[in-house]
Amino acid sequence: MGKVIAIANQKGGVGKTTTAVNLAASMAATKRKVLLIDLDPQGNATMGSGVDKYELAATAYELLVDEKPLAEVVVKDTSGGYHLVGANSDVTAAEVRLMDVFARELRLRNALKAYKNSYDFIFIDCPPSLNMLTVNAMSAADSVLVPMQCEYFALEGLTALVDTINKLASVVNPELKIEGILRTMYDPRNRLANDVSEQLKQHFGDKVYRAVIPRNVRLAEAPSFGAPVMYYDKSSTGAKAYLALAGEILRRSEKKKPVTGAVAQ
Repeated sequence: MGKVIAIANQKGGVGKTTTAVNLAASMAATKRKVLLIDLDPQGNATMGSGVDKYELAATAYELLVDEKPLAEVVVKDTSGGYHLVGANSDVTAAEVRLMDVFARELRLRNALKAYKNSYDFIFIDCPPSLNMLTVNAMSAADSVLVPMQCEYFALEGLTALVDTINKLASVVNPELKIEGILRTMYDPRNRLANDVSEQLKQHFGDKVYRAVIPRNVRLAEAPSFGAPVMYYDKSSTGAKAYLALAGEILRRSEKKKPVTGAVAQ
């Protein structure tokens, strides 16, 4: 059964969408079946996947509000080799429409039920705020991957996000947990970045990924070409960093799988 990971941070500009697109592409490159769901009305993950958000026949709006089957909404031809549920400004209206719907926070979870076995990983790019779209993502997810810059205010934002995750776990999704914390736009020459990085390790231990995403020009340029960085410049440090992250997530997932065939004592 596919693992559903929400990529979220209530603070904007931390590399959330960059992570969603490039992690999805890196996983797809390892021959995993991957679905990326863009829940951000800005549609940046959609455009970064080589899909014109203005030309979409259906978006996450139809999936959540009209309850169209995933198979009728998904885009299979992306520059990253993964499937995509796209987003554009229509998705903004989804939040308003969902307010009057019964069990509105479970719409995405219900939409994915019949399709989880079709994918190895389902990544959800969340909006940079705690709204009904984000709540839907976290209700559907097994875990949350948190991209963050190693800056002082980012630590405060992380504290608020962890509190939100705990509250949602107690109300709508008891299985929800932090998948991992990803340090983004990292500059090892910056003393503050190193200090915050150490604080993260002290508080979250092995939840902090060993893979680190550096500040990288190629990584910043790739979205304007509608492609993940590994297809824009595979030799760049950004491309290598996301491949390393994908490998780390796969190794962690393998370790957590139960051993089959074991004899109960």
